[in-house]
Amino acid sequence: MTTSGLASGSRRTALVAALAAGLLTACGGGGSDLPPPPLSCSVADQQTWLRGYMNDWYFWYASHPNPSPAGYSTVDSYFQALKYTGNVAPFPADRWSYVSSTASFNRFYGDGKTLGYGAMVAGLEVVGHPELPLYIRYIEPGSPAAVAGLLRGDQILTINGATAASVIAANDFSALSPTAEGQLLSLGVAGFTQPVSLTSAVYALEPVTNAKVLTTAGGRKVGYLSVKDMVNQALTPVDNAFASFKQQGVQDVVIDLRYNGGGLVSAAASIASYPNSAAAGQTYANLLYNDRKAGNNQTFRFNNYFNSALGLSRVYVLTGQRTCSASEQLINGLRPFVTVVTVGDTTCGKPVGFLPQDDGCGNTYSVVNFESVNTNNEGRYFDGFNATCAVADDTAWPLGNSGEPLLATALAHADTGSCPVLSSRAKPQAWRPAIQRPRVVEPGDRGGMVLR
Repeated sequence: MTTSGLASGSRRTALVAALAAGLLTACGGGGSDLPPPPLSCSVADQQTWLRGYMNDWYFWYASHPNPSPAGYSTVDSYFQALKYTGNVAPFPADRWSYVSSTASFNRFYGDGKTLGYGAMVAGLEVVGHPELPLYIRYIEPGSPAAVAGLLRGDQILTINGATAASVIAANDFSALSPTAEGQLLSLGVAGFTQPVSLTSAVYALEPVTNAKVLTTAGGRKVGYLSVKDMVNQALTPVDNAFASFKQQGVQDVVIDLRYNGGGLVSAAASIASYPNSAAAGQTYANLLYNDRKAGNNQTFRFNNYFNSALGLSRVYVLTGQRTCSASEQLINGLRPFVTVVTVGDTTCGKPVGFLPQDDGCGNTYSVVNFESVNTNNEGRYFDGFNATCAVADDTAWPLGNSGEPLLATALAHADTGSCPVLSSRAKPQAWRPAIQRPRVVEPGDRGGMVLR
């Protein structure tokens, strides 16, 4: 049964108050000594500003390369040259720090909107294998792709005339990521007699979908919801979902984070607060900066959502190689308080986060500023979290369907306490992000563990 209905007035008031407090905390963090903007937006002044910022606020300020700006003709080339290269154990090279337009950053994290076509493909699964088919794994609700009738599981044959095999061979999915509104994309899709034409647009995110209560074969009631982005727009629908779960007496909860690349720490902490009400007030995560900025170290605590929170001792989280950053932090934060059963594939391995900095020239730098640990000081999961039950994603099934392999495995485990026996086809291949995954392969996913 699908959850429905608005939160009650009193519950909504309490939620809004808690969110406001969380946002103030997230924005605080002792950031009063952040650097002023560059003297001008010339390349030289931006490079000088960036070097000073990295030498002060960068998590690896003491061990990253620090070349002179001379010889670097662009700000971005110099930024790449400043990144930590991974020569000090236990930290691997920085593959996370990036720069985006301030307009794009604010649109996503502030307005809860994004620019795109809304069709996300299963590119990571076929990297290096152009002989394999390319499927759509996710369609953003309300996006141009959704309006055009595209669905998860549709097979992409061509992208702007290029065959899917050639796109996979080049590992270049950039055509699916527009740079402005009004750009055209032509997709050849199996089952469509004509290419599907999409026009890029800005659309509102719908970060929470498919909230429902399912019944297992053994008669257990299980609440399920998919959370795509850790943004503030996720919080009211999550609260509504858990209120319904509590009203219906669910015995287990499945949180689907397989495509969740992260987002706001405050949002992740709020979502993590619902499964186990006994954790309220306890430490969810400690954010630890470099030794120069230790005064900015910050603690996030589980919130008090007693009207909606459940008293569970076990939580199921559906994971994959795109489960990253703030969504991994949710797993790590819950582990000292409940048994977290992960189902799917190994997560991406990003226990570090950003305090994004606007340079005043239209760019926002998200560089690694802190690492995140839980109340037991556990962190540094750079190899990701292995799945308790390893199951391959199968785009032929809609998300939230009880027969979909990851969800079906969680439901079976809820009954038996063990992973069901799977065929070899259903087990994901071993995967390590440092080897196979470039920072951006596919469109539509914005990773991060972000303070804002």
